[in-house]
Amino acid sequence: MKRQTIAELRALQRLMAQAVMRPLSPSYRMRRRWSDGSPTKEIAASFIKPNDRLTSFDRLEIYNRQYWLRLIECFYEDYPGLRAVLGENRFRDLAIAYLAQNPSTHFTLRDLGGKLIEFIQTDPRWTKPRQELALDMARLEWAHIEAFDNDAKPPFALDELLGREAARIHLRLQPHITLLKLAYPLDNYLIALRGNSRLRGEASNAIGDLPAQARRRSARLPARQSIQLAVHRHQNVVYYKRLTVRQYDLLAAIQTGASLEGALQTLPKTGVMPPIQTWFRSWSALGWFWM
Repeated sequence: MKRQTIAELRALQRLMAQAVMRPLSPSYRMRRRWSDGSPTKEIAASFIKPNDRLTSFDRLEIYNRQYWLRLIECFYEDYPGLRAVLGENRFRDLAIAYLAQNPSTHFTLRDLGGKLIEFIQTDPRWTKPRQELALDMARLEWAHIEAFDNDAKPPFALDELLGREAARIHLRLQPHITLLKLAYPLDNYLIALRGNSRLRGEASNAIGDLPAQARRRSARLPARQSIQLAVHRHQNVVYYKRLTVRQYDLLAAIQTGASLEGALQTLPKTGVMPPIQTWFRSWSALGWFWM
């Protein structure tokens, strides 16, 4: 009897999760038909009681809408740049299509956009004709999330490397650092767009409707221009630091596990020697390295 009760509870939990996580209708209401074509009101009545004000369908719809509106709201807050690139309607369509294919599977909504870059790459219809620009923006905004949330290891002082062979030195970049090559200079654009935007609220807040079309700071989309960036955190603030091609290649080699000697071999063998010591002093002062 006890086993049967546990099995029934699990079946009820699965049914409730399926109902809550079902995509909304085009009018952003709960769908009238279940996945097998039967009336949703019959499914709702099978496990939810009505009250003196709401039917079983109405009560279930509250949870279904709150789930989706919360996810969409978080998407709006995490990707203001992508929203500006695509416009309100196309961004909303992208958000709903993405979330329907990649529902939340973690207790924190921080990971909600973890597959967005891949989604844009494999299904460009949602971002055409600005797919390259949209992809760059999604990469930058995901790097911003990573920089804000990821761990920071105890930094390593370069003075500790004195007397050691470069071939045996393996530095590591902090987990919160993302190196990016972008086709558009979106760093300053996103800074202007975000301004002092607040962080997303608590996940328990009830949402009354779809996010409003809030006024955004006027910022013109930048023209195409390749840049290299290090997105990082310093004293609990996220920064976008531009890099030269040589700096990027050097740091990328370190990030992929090359020894210091191997990383230095990415630099040109001829021409003016770059100020490598100055670079490393600056990066070390920011706490970028650990071992």
